[in-house]
Amino acid sequence: MNSIRTFAYAAVLSLTIFAAQPTPAAAEEVHGRFTLSHDVHLQKIVLHPGDYTFSVKTMGASEFLMLRGKNGGTDAMLVVNDVDTTAPTGGSRLVLVSRDGQSFASTMSLADYDMTLRFSVPSDAKLK
Repeated sequence: MNSIRTFAYAAVLSLTIFAAQPTPAAAEEVHGRFTLSHDVHLQKIVLHPGDYTFSVKTMGASEFLMLRGKNGGTDAMLVVNDVDTTAPTGGSRLVLVSRDGQSFASTMSLADYDMTLRFSVPSDAKLK
């Protein structure tokens, strides 16, 4: 009976120590802010001019970009097409491309987190 109690105590202690260890994904939350001066398409949503905060969440094998408009703007959650985890050159920035007179976000480089998020941008032919 004493060996069963000792085993149970060791098992509970092991589970407690395992549960107390931080996971790498939870160690550093990716977040930031940006300001837009004009409408920008971000995959299937349109972000209007204004201030935004964002965070990146990992859920399973996917990365999600969570957006919140600071002045009652757009709140959205979208799947990131691709994440590059090499350090971006040139600092943090949101890269926009122009298609048929409209702006589309193509990448978001996050130098503090060694991460670049890539978004889908329609071709000129698809917009016409």
